[in-house]
Amino acid sequence: MAFDRAKLDHLEHRELQLTVLAAVIVLILAAGDALLMYPLVWVHPAEGTKWPMRVAFVGFCVLAVLFVGYLLDRQRTVRQLKDELLEEFQKNIKLRDQSNTDLLQSLPDLNRFQDCLAMEVRRAASAQKALTLVVVKVTLSRGTPNSNEGRAALGEAARAMTRKLRPSDSVYLFGPGLFGIVLPDTDAGNAKLVASRLDETLRAAAAGNAFKFEVLLYNYPQDVHSAHELEKAVHALLPDSMSWELATGTP
Repeated sequence: MAFDRAKLDHLEHRELQLTVLAAVIVLILAAGDALLMYPLVWVHPAEGTKWPMRVAFVGFCVLAVLFVGYLLDRQRTVRQLKDELLEEFQKNIKLRDQSNTDLLQSLPDLNRFQDCLAMEVRRAASAQKALTLVVVKVTLSRGTPNSNEGRAALGEAARAMTRKLRPSDSVYLFGPGLFGIVLPDTDAGNAKLVASRLDETLRAAAAGNAFKFEVLLYNYPQDVHSAHELEKAVHALLPDSMSWELATGTP
């Protein structure tokens, strides 16, 4: 969620200016009326109306002071509410960031993918069924993968992906911004439908989190014919600074 603290501070400053201006205008008008009324009430009061006029005069002054006090108290209350809302907003941001970090850390990495891929391919081959690997490349528009903003964007992307998957599907984190989704028993036609749903969900998530994405499909046995070929496809997508051996930890 985008949050413009400078704009909010500007609005608060304008609100304070308007409150002070209203209080000054009320005080000036009340003081002017009081000065005009003072001779008639206290110096040359009319017979029979002296005490009612004096009571009205005092009541008018008290009401003016109370109204100014109300304006200032209202401004103080609004500022307290704003500070409380900001504090709650910051807490929610921290919780969301922690949730995104936990989600990214909970995703299996390349090591787990390499261990599971051969088994999934053997299972698909023995059952004579298709298997699809969906690779999602997420590119941040601002921030880095290690920054709060970057983790938030990648976390939202991962959350959007997991919402559209079946229980049998699995999501892997190959590297910063590079996700893999294994879809068992999914041929090329059904994989395109899944990719279309992922595209729609990721577009909605990207609108508020400033990232771009690309969805790639690799179907077994239509596009590749072995687990090794799937590994090579993933290896070609890894960042230049990240080799397959380094990513998986193999010697």
